[in-house]
Amino acid sequence: MKKLKIVILLGIMILGAFLLTGCTETLTSSTEQEIESTLGIGDKLSKNQPTPTDIDYSLERYNLIRRTYWVNGQREKANTLVCEVEKPLGYIALFLENGSCAGKFIVDGKITSLNSYLTPDSEYYELVYGGTCTVENKWLPDVDGSYGSNDNGIFFFTTDGKYVEWSGIYLYSDIPFEVQNPVVMYNEVTNE
Repeated sequence: MKKLKIVILLGIMILGAFLLTGCTETLTSSTEQEIESTLGIGDKLSKNQPTPTDIDYSLERYNLIRRTYWVNGQREKANTLVCEVEKPLGYIALFLENGSCAGKFIVDGKITSLNSYLTPDSEYYELVYGGTCTVENKWLPDVDGSYGSNDNGIFFFTTDGKYVEWSGIYLYSDIPFEVQNPVVMYNEVTNE
């Protein structure tokens, strides 16, 4: 009876190993060579054109800090946040799916992705090619204490200090341009 249990247990283990092995994909030698070649090209180009290390101030981080204050009810801090470099002006038109223009704005500084963050969202990222995972990933909160991801889209501030988010199609340039007949109109309402 004991031998039967051992044989059954061994059979289950062999079957399990076979099923798990069937799920992994082996790379052909030509695919491995292509991967190594591509990585080599990336290394060569990085050495020939290194990432700039002389940037002293980031407009992206400035926008993210300003947005953090704004969306957490600290608009005065957002509007008085000092930018250490001269912010460029940009021009943006926001389009609906049917091609109509929903609005156009002058952008104070730059547009920023809603999926840019000031801090990482976890302790670890994807495994490096050929690596193994030995620890559990710990998810980190954003600066406002929340977890998760944002909508895909952009945000920006206008020259008069207004905040705009958009998750649709847009045209952005540092050259002024005209778009006729915006579909969506808005009027600022003041509480007096």
